[in-house]
Amino acid sequence: MRRRGKEEHVVGVYVDNLIVTGACTEDINSFKCEMAAHFRMRDLGTLSYYLGIEVRQGKEELTLGQSAYASKLLERSGMAECKPCVTPMEDWLKLTKASTVAKVDATLYRSIVGGLRYLVHTRPDIAFTVGYVSRFMEDPREDH
Repeated sequence: MRRRGKEEHVVGVYVDNLIVTGACTEDINSFKCEMAAHFRMRDLGTLSYYLGIEVRQGKEELTLGQSAYASKLLERSGMAECKPCVTPMEDWLKLTKASTVAKVDATLYRSIVGGLRYLVHTRPDIAFTVGYVSRFMEDPREDH
């Protein structure tokens, strides 16, 4: 974060990508010029997609989503044809680690749960459920 006067500016860095944001366009452009003087870079314009997160910018709002990511996750889990529901888990559902049913593919289960954990960034409404199924990553079974 950079501070100039009363304005605050944020620079997000991931590997070789920067996201620059702030209230003053002049300061943002000045920062980009400073960076270009020291590094070879391109300005890709207004942010629309970053690390699987879709960014929609309006005049008064900024909306983040992961619909494409969620669709791929549903396909990978074999649930692409499922209907959406209001609550992502049955009320009062009790799962236990002491189960006698067959084990499932642990690698696939962990991959899907990991994907759900990333999806929580834009879907905090599923955080409880994702945390609940994360408890079974060590030994996943069909009834989990």
